[in-house]
Amino acid sequence: QVQLVESGGGLVETGGSLRLSCLVSGISVSINFMGWYRQAPGKQRELVAVLRTSGGTNYAESVNGRFTIARDNAKNTIYLKMNSLKSEDTAVYYCNQFPAQDYWGQGTQVTVSS
Repeated sequence: QVQLVESGGGLVETGGSLRLSCLVSGISVSINFMGWYRQAPGKQRELVAVLRTSGGTNYAESVNGRFTIARDNAKNTIYLKMNSLKSEDTAVYYCNQFPAQDYWGQGTQVTVSS
């Protein structure tokens, strides 16, 4: 049974930074493609970043150059470092495998105030 526990969200001013964490159990982050997703109010959930087993990464165009996805294999945790935050980054952020599987954590709310 896979469990995903996201944390690290909060309220931050435009231009600020946050680091999100996702503690994963039931699968190993080192041998699975993992991703961060987000869902803004009134919008569909979208893919933000992907971390491949090779360590390679891919980012949505809207966050490229500002966000960094990483993992700690020993802690079975993935991270999303977010810099230069914008109001349009406001959303609930989730982690999951990539492609996303049919289970989700509770997410963590990120609110960027302008």
